[in-house]
Amino acid sequence: MKKIRTLIVDDELLARDRMRQLLQTEAEIEIIGECSDGRTAVTTIQEQSPDLVFLDVQMPELDGFGVAEAVGAGTKPVIVFVTAHDKFALRAFEVHAVDYLLKPFDRERFQKALRRAVERVKQSEGSAIVERQAALIAELKSPKTPERLAVKSGGSVVWVRLDEIDWIGSADNYAELHVGAKSHLLRETLGALESRLDPEKFVRISRSIIVNVQRVKELHRLFYGGYELVLQDGTKLTSSRRYRDKLKQCGLD
Repeated sequence: MKKIRTLIVDDELLARDRMRQLLQTEAEIEIIGECSDGRTAVTTIQEQSPDLVFLDVQMPELDGFGVAEAVGAGTKPVIVFVTAHDKFALRAFEVHAVDYLLKPFDRERFQKALRRAVERVKQSEGSAIVERQAALIAELKSPKTPERLAVKSGGSVVWVRLDEIDWIGSADNYAELHVGAKSHLLRETLGALESRLDPEKFVRISRSIIVNVQRVKELHRLFYGGYELVLQDGTKLTSSRRYRDKLKQCGLD
């Protein structure tokens, strides 16, 4: 029996360990490797041509969508996305041929996703698989924006509504969500998060800050061409000159 060559891609060690343990009990599966970042995943997929990839969406630098787009059509495997995204993504996979695991998942849900993926590999539909996966990726990256964000806190997930966020700061490969007196760290770069937010509601005012337009109370021009934004709670943020056009687009300038 030809085994299904499977690659695990996730930047979290515990997540990789969990998927490996679940896959090792499956007689049809041969785990050919693990990757902890998107760029290594692209190279591994192109060189080893796995049949199946369990692919985390939220990874620093190159995320799961970037991996799926970067690998060539001739080497593209069946992909099961794995992430803590909101429910809008779950609706997308129902129309297409790949599955989508929402963390945290149990053994039953994982095996259900695996069975779907195994069946797809066995069907050997070639380009049809690529087309359906491309449609899924396009739908998940469409302008439709989420209403809330899932933030991991210890062993649980906290849901933060976008309309409650005052501003968002950059903290290395994390985005720091400021909600009143509280803050939450989201494992996502500021650039990746910006692409998912409604540009009419959230505007990038510097390399390290995104602000909720509805929270801006005052705008003061600075002598070097930048701006000082005063939020409703008194928080003062500085916008650099290069982001002036973005302030104009959302009506702040």
